[in-house]
Amino acid sequence: MATHQQAFTDGVKTAARSRSRFLLVLAGVLAALFAALCFWQAPGSKLAAAEVERYMSIIDKTLPLAGEERTRMLARMRAFAESDDGKPFYMLNLMRYYERVRELPGAPAFAGTPREANARYEDSAIPMLVEQGGYPSLAAQTSARDLFGHDAPLDNWSRMLVVRYPSRRAFFDLVTDPRYGPIAPYKLMAQEIVLVPMAAELAIPDVRLLAGGAFVGLFLLIGWWRATRRPPAGGGAQAVRHP
Repeated sequence: MATHQQAFTDGVKTAARSRSRFLLVLAGVLAALFAALCFWQAPGSKLAAAEVERYMSIIDKTLPLAGEERTRMLARMRAFAESDDGKPFYMLNLMRYYERVRELPGAPAFAGTPREANARYEDSAIPMLVEQGGYPSLAAQTSARDLFGHDAPLDNWSRMLVVRYPSRRAFFDLVTDPRYGPIAPYKLMAQEIVLVPMAAELAIPDVRLLAGGAFVGLFLLIGWWRATRRPPAGGGAQAVRHP
């Protein structure tokens, strides 16, 4: 009987050690994933003057615009880079499609619609954006005209995109990526666009995701708490008795 009891106890201890090792490994993996996520989203430092000059030199060579429109955009891009505060930000993209794609200096010929041109741009640009730690937090097609009834310059928007960047460096790394230059014309030939950086004061994800995550976490926490309070199998008064 003692031999059977000892074997049973040893088996329980071995299983407990195995579970403990699994939990330790799982905790290590989850901690590593969380650290990688934090690194991916780390804002870093402010842009140095040399970085600003390098970025602007590349943009000046690749920007597919001409005349006053080009001069104005280059000046605003430089001012945005030079005023870097080292913090994450959101970029509002407010778009209004042209009736047909417009011609741009050095842009490729495109026979599709403005909507199709912008879709081609986004399909290529978003994976590049994610590489830099950015991601779209909202993408939407408008479903009605402006309800306040403003005049044409403030009405008839087609699409809105809100993108989160971990830093201004991430933004400039994106727009100066050698792969970005060939796709940028598809965005600019498709639409009038308002591009406004924003410092977030409040950003709330879908409350269903928040609630679902909280409920799953609570369920796991209660399960862990109950498991720690459960008496070990085969111990004390619950020990298996052998004839």
